[in-house]
Amino acid sequence: MARTLDTVEVMDDQKANGLQDTAAARFIREAAAVAPPGHLGRNRDPGDAWVEGEAGKFWGRFGSAGLLVFDAGRGVLLQHRALWSHHGGTWGLPGGALHQGEAAVDGALREAWEEAGVPSSKVELIFTSVYDVGYWSYTTVAVNAVEPFEAVISDPESLALEWVPLHEVAARQLHPGFGAAWPALRRRLEN
Repeated sequence: MARTLDTVEVMDDQKANGLQDTAAARFIREAAAVAPPGHLGRNRDPGDAWVEGEAGKFWGRFGSAGLLVFDAGRGVLLQHRALWSHHGGTWGLPGGALHQGEAAVDGALREAWEEAGVPSSKVELIFTSVYDVGYWSYTTVAVNAVEPFEAVISDPESLALEWVPLHEVAARQLHPGFGAAWPALRRRLEN
């Protein structure tokens, strides 16, 4: 979902007025968690499609990317995925399908802004890690939060967003792909 200035202003107003934790806000998040994809009228990008092959079925016609945001004082930013999503109810990274011709770093930053309000001006690239099956790839884009910010649920793909200390990440019910990648990603963050 492309966020317009009006959307940002509404979210900023809600945050300033403490409305994110109201009963109405919780109701909207819970309703969005069970809404099927596309139900809210989102215009789909051509990259928003499944691809299938010998290694399985994956989301993102042009690949996918996620943003692993690291803050030395708070840990990593995790997204509790909406129940209707693939592997819904698990914890993973804000991210999603790349647009045609979009670089993985740009796509991860775009998706993290759309889903969690991660401002690209407050993070710096640390490394990328690519999982590639030949006909599809997923790029984890690891960034360091160089200035503190508060993540904001800004679309229906998240049940929650939390900063989780590195040593506590593996205790969560992780998205299977992220869970498999986490030990190596953690080692790289710690070095």
